[in-house]
Amino acid sequence: MSFCLDVSSPVLRSEPCLLRVTDKLFPCFTRTCVYRWATTQLSVLSDQCDLGVRFLDLRIAKKPAGGSSLFFAHGIYTLMTVKEALGDLAAWLDAHPKEIVLVCCSHFESLTDEDHAHLVEFITWVFRRKLCSSQETPTLRSCWSKGEQVIVSYDNQQMILQHPELWAGIPYWYADSPDPKKVVGYLDEQMHKGRPAGFYVSGLNLTEDAPYVVLHPLQSMRKMTSKALSLLLRWASVQRPGPGPGGVNIICCDFVDISQFCSIVIDLNYKRLSVAAPKPVASSSSTAACSHSNQTDA
Repeated sequence: MSFCLDVSSPVLRSEPCLLRVTDKLFPCFTRTCVYRWATTQLSVLSDQCDLGVRFLDLRIAKKPAGGSSLFFAHGIYTLMTVKEALGDLAAWLDAHPKEIVLVCCSHFESLTDEDHAHLVEFITWVFRRKLCSSQETPTLRSCWSKGEQVIVSYDNQQMILQHPELWAGIPYWYADSPDPKKVVGYLDEQMHKGRPAGFYVSGLNLTEDAPYVVLHPLQSMRKMTSKALSLLLRWASVQRPGPGPGGVNIICCDFVDISQFCSIVIDLNYKRLSVAAPKPVASSSSTAACSHSNQTDA
């Protein structure tokens, strides 16, 4: 959801103290800078889905003076509310009844127990019978027969225990580095240790820190990612899906509409799979862009 960040909004409370102080002293400069580095997608949600994105990394937050409305956040808050975005996604799913989407809700900055309760209530209302229960292992055939289209991962254990329609948080592997070689090296190392049993994300996301931003004043997340895409996509293209130690499941990348990322990940599904193996999902991320999935058996 970082395609609609609000450059006039304050920096998140969870950001480093120095950045928040700078935001109070020089808001125009600070927020413009954060906007350049926190924007990791360019397309609206329906366009991302049209490209093939099937995994959505949604980081949810409540503004300090935003009333009861919930927004998304990445450094700063979004213009679009959670209800607007999920409503748009539900409409897209109505128009594409055989598509399955994984929605990962996490971070939850400044949400109270009451906010969580209202959010889950809205999720169950807006998706209704489209929700896949976490109590059984779905396949495409079972989803199609029941009209189920959405797996909602919710990174709050209390809500998980209360609502069987919600899935547990999905592990997200990312290197936390601006160096693409370190990113692929980290992912290879993690996969060598063995993949988790269920859904998990391999993030091709580059990240920056304050010293990097200071040393690269004319750069942005888009420029940094564009320079690294050839190496990152080359890594993605040689992966194999499946349950083995090196099997990929969900792959995330920033700026999914400026490269062949989605088609590369979708093509992985044509590599020979064992029965009931999770297929790789392309994904776009809010932090680093999370995008699409083509899966037979989850």
